[in-house]
Amino acid sequence: MMAKSSQHAIPTPFHKGELEIQERLGMREKVHNYAPRFIRDHLPDEHCAFYKQLPYLIVGSADDEGRPWASMLVGRPGFISCPNPKTLKVSGRPLPGDPLTETLKDGAQLGFLGIDFQTRRRNRMNGKIAKRSDDGFQIAVDQAFGNCPQYIQTRVLTLNETDPAPETLPPLERNSAIGDEARMAIENADTFFIASMFSEDPNDGRHGVDVSHRGGRPGFVKIVDDRTLIFPDFAGNSHFNTLGNIAVHPKAGLLFPDFKTGDMLYVTGGAKIIWEGAEMEAFKGAKRLVRITVDEVIRAEKSLPLRWDFRDFSPSLKRTGSWGKAAEAMATARGSSPLS
Repeated sequence: MMAKSSQHAIPTPFHKGELEIQERLGMREKVHNYAPRFIRDHLPDEHCAFYKQLPYLIVGSADDEGRPWASMLVGRPGFISCPNPKTLKVSGRPLPGDPLTETLKDGAQLGFLGIDFQTRRRNRMNGKIAKRSDDGFQIAVDQAFGNCPQYIQTRVLTLNETDPAPETLPPLERNSAIGDEARMAIENADTFFIASMFSEDPNDGRHGVDVSHRGGRPGFVKIVDDRTLIFPDFAGNSHFNTLGNIAVHPKAGLLFPDFKTGDMLYVTGGAKIIWEGAEMEAFKGAKRLVRITVDEVIRAEKSLPLRWDFRDFSPSLKRTGSWGKAAEAMATARGSSPLS
């Protein structure tokens, strides 16, 4: 599944969008000094052991319109297993109202994120559905790799009701804009998940769906209007999986879970990378911004049967700012007050 970069003649696990971003930022050669050794075409034993102990799994998928969605699957620890290093098995069904209900199809490309909020450990994987059954599905692994713990807020699981009644549909709202409840969820969020995709060749293991974690201070996602969101992109592992996908397929799906109430907010829409400008320069720690133009919003009340207690913010956030501080900096540069 490896291809060769025509410029550097280095084996690469990245597709053209990821390579484009790495090249733009002068990171391509640095990333290729280590990444090909860590991005595997199978699940290492330690990854299998990690997934098996999780009661939840973040999933990225795409609908028939090519719109990415970020979702969460829930089950008792052990509902995720590895029959062999090339296969991940999930025994569970989507939560009520989750778009994954419609996107789980034979051969579908999916992205996965296993994340432990208490230890800040996380691993990523992507692949294709090889087999489906009434109680779950199996994934043929394309790529698997670990992720650094940056920007993950520490939380402790306090309620784990992993057997929600599937016939019980929670109150569900579908809109083409951000309503009042959705606005509150986004403004209070310190964590969300983002799904993206690029799939010109389904037989190329570098192509497919990806899902990733984003963390920041509460309110780090700015609501510009009822159809527009902007959030800062901080320094990460320099793979640029999300940005690389957006560069060649400018769409993304966001999931905002409410860790206290179990409410789930799903957003999908167009995505654009903002490389320069006053806002980006004023937001401390931002390397670039991402703008989401909302296409659809789904809000499911109390559909997540898990609850977490907040413990502390990631130490990495000490190097980042807020939209309020950014507004102050911009106002100072203009010689006016933040509200003028």
